[in-house]
Amino acid sequence: MIIDRRSLVTTALLGIGSLALPGSVGAAVLAGATGFTHSVASGEPAADSVLLWTRYVPTGGGHAELRAEIAETADFARVVAGGAQVTGPWRDHTAKITVEGLQPGRSYFFRFVAPDGSFSPTGRTRTLPADGRRPWRAAIFSCSNMGYGWFNAYGHAAARDDIDCVVHLGDYFYEYATGNYPPAGVGVPGRVPLPAGEIIHLADYRLRYASYRADPDLQALHARFPMIAQWDDHESANDSWEGGAENHDPATEGDWNPRRAAAIQAYREWMPVSDEPWKAYDIGGLATLFRTETRLLARTEQPDVAPLFQQADPMAALKAFRDGPWMDPAATMMGSQQEVWLSHAMRASVKSGRPWQIVGFGTIMGRTMMPSEAADWLGGANERARRYVAGGIAAGRAGLPFNFDNWGGYPAARARFLRSVQGMGGNTVVISGDSHNAWAYDLAQDGRPAAVEFAGHSVTSPGYEGGVGTDPRIVAAALVRANPELKWCDTSRRGYMAMTVAADRVTNDWIMVDTVKQRSPRASIGHSATVMRGRRVMA
Repeated sequence: MIIDRRSLVTTALLGIGSLALPGSVGAAVLAGATGFTHSVASGEPAADSVLLWTRYVPTGGGHAELRAEIAETADFARVVAGGAQVTGPWRDHTAKITVEGLQPGRSYFFRFVAPDGSFSPTGRTRTLPADGRRPWRAAIFSCSNMGYGWFNAYGHAAARDDIDCVVHLGDYFYEYATGNYPPAGVGVPGRVPLPAGEIIHLADYRLRYASYRADPDLQALHARFPMIAQWDDHESANDSWEGGAENHDPATEGDWNPRRAAAIQAYREWMPVSDEPWKAYDIGGLATLFRTETRLLARTEQPDVAPLFQQADPMAALKAFRDGPWMDPAATMMGSQQEVWLSHAMRASVKSGRPWQIVGFGTIMGRTMMPSEAADWLGGANERARRYVAGGIAAGRAGLPFNFDNWGGYPAARARFLRSVQGMGGNTVVISGDSHNAWAYDLAQDGRPAAVEFAGHSVTSPGYEGGVGTDPRIVAAALVRANPELKWCDTSRRGYMAMTVAADRVTNDWIMVDTVKQRSPRASIGHSATVMRGRRVMA
């Protein structure tokens, strides 16, 4: 039995899909499209600059020189900044132009101009503030599986007028073949991304991006707000690490390194991101936001406790693992270079007087163990789910988490980060994704408060509700009782987080969409949590 982070959900519904958006966009249509094929996007905002993105394919598919224009009004009566770039098939016809000379905390309109004088759709973006006079709000997303439903979370956020920026914490798409996740018969009709097979090579990754980016709600989000984005595992392969992935078989799929390189190249082509692996963003006098990389560049392989259950005394084996290999200080999410960079950059933020240090991680940091009551949740679940839950309960009794792919598999690295946070002062807020469910944690180290964590639910990917037959309120209550750091959770609804940063507090709303089975703009606030400056625990 393998305890991995999605086995419980896998039992009932795990899998993935291929593309058929409104109008049934197919491979031939995507491959043959010319002109501005995927609208526009922006990212990497600063107080005086922003990165602009588009994709333009000239007739004949050769190279083209594009110009970017940015203005304060939608009629572009006065262009205040711009730039130019040559693009072509070597970068899948995508273009990224960083423009500067902008004013802080201001909205701008932008567009691209093709060699024939045609214009791209018009986008809107916004620079970061230079002061802390008004609160700053970000919409935070993760885990967008097209096969499981409509991107209503994207559409709802795109229609808001109170968002300054968008943060995507990873799993922007999923790599599986049609019929895998979601399995055949489970997905939403017409929501099938291309290509049909699992994506392994550069052309596959490019087509998967082209497929997802044809979604109207995702296009609307990108065209409305700048995005700060980082990858998690599914932008490459499930449970990826520096030297491989759970969903990569060298015997049939070749060496891992070319696949990893293809995933990184396509990501940098198709996303409005810089090539910097990690970065700090100055939110004026309010905060510093840190984008991290915890998957492909330095992460060591996740622990595998499955063999321990084959031993004569599994509980003794689990305890020996807990006291030995699990605590290995060489096990790392970020690698020593990024750990030192992050510590130094956070300390600089504190010394500068920034009230808040906000750190984005792909996976959850809060300690989460399987409660013993989980054995009663399964109802008609199959044998695989029952084995998984039994293993998770046994791990919990040994003082171990049930997810070793998140920070639960790297306790020494987690301790280094939290001790660093405690030592520097300041006010740290961790934001994370990956789990498909919504969580709020008070993070502690050595018995002392360190930070709070707002962990986001998925845009569409299924959570606990897919693998258990118990009232979600019962599940959530048992999880909170079993985990002292966990203060609240929701294990059954999809959506996004909306985080508001003010000088004296950070408030997070978990926005729950009504459904992902049909395209719908309806959503509501499912829960809110606040941390006050100087407290390090939620109010």
